[in-house]
Amino acid sequence: MNPKLSVLTTARRGWFSRADAIESGYSDSELRRRLRAGQWSRLSRDVYVEPGMWPSEEPSWERARRLHLLRTRAVVDRMGAGVVVSHQSAAVLHGLPTWGLDLSKVHLTKPSGRARSDAVADVHRSRFDPGEITVVDGLRVVTPARAVTETACGSSYAVGVVLADAALHQGLVTAEALLATADRHRFWTGSPAALAAARFADGLSESVGESRLRVLMANHGLPVPTLQVEIRDADGRLVGRVDFLLFGRVVVEFDGALKYGEAADAVLAEKWREDRLRACGYRVVRASWADLDQPRATADRIRAAA
Repeated sequence: MNPKLSVLTTARRGWFSRADAIESGYSDSELRRRLRAGQWSRLSRDVYVEPGMWPSEEPSWERARRLHLLRTRAVVDRMGAGVVVSHQSAAVLHGLPTWGLDLSKVHLTKPSGRARSDAVADVHRSRFDPGEITVVDGLRVVTPARAVTETACGSSYAVGVVLADAALHQGLVTAEALLATADRHRFWTGSPAALAAARFADGLSESVGESRLRVLMANHGLPVPTLQVEIRDADGRLVGRVDFLLFGRVVVEFDGALKYGEAADAVLAEKWREDRLRACGYRVVRASWADLDQPRATADRIRAAA
């Protein structure tokens, strides 16, 4: 990428158009050659990115987030100032988890006029109540509370809980704001899921896995756990802070794939911590991503530890 196109791409926060490339001295044949070589990638019609500038070890979900943000900026630039970023696109802009989100299209909302969707964008038409629009990185976007509500209405209760937990944990919303927003839009299609998610949300949940495990336990009739409990030994020394405590004696821990990787010292430290918990009279149940796909068996295993 030559210096002129690099400046234009930086100004656009990472993407450039065919017109930008032509203005910077590239021909259509050169553009096609770079696409074939993988130097550039097509983001949408006449919109491109240079992926070689991105981290090579970027996880797939972070790459999906990056692409969606770039596509969102490009679509807003094309459609003009009358649109507001909404639904899951707003959730991504606010830094909320992408688990369970369909990021194949950019979601925008217009308060009036024609709401015409296409292959790249879903354009909704809806009014905005006072205070439901904010600005993130120069883009007009619905507030986190409305983004959670909209996305839960259009996806699922579990997705709503993941988003609501994360929004609370990151301090983006209050529990009162979540409930008020979900209630205010209770006539939307899918609103029961959004209301239920707002009521169930807990900002002490620290990850997507913990939020999904909370949903799993509730769905299978397990008691409401206490989250992020500090366990101390008989001398008052801290043994560890655990994800969940049920029945007063069952510790449930969620093991995310990136929690401590393959480092031997971290694995040994975790084993030592678990041994100390058991020595204090607690029973420890560990759950992983794979266990979330076997909800009944996982719930039965937790119940059996009581």
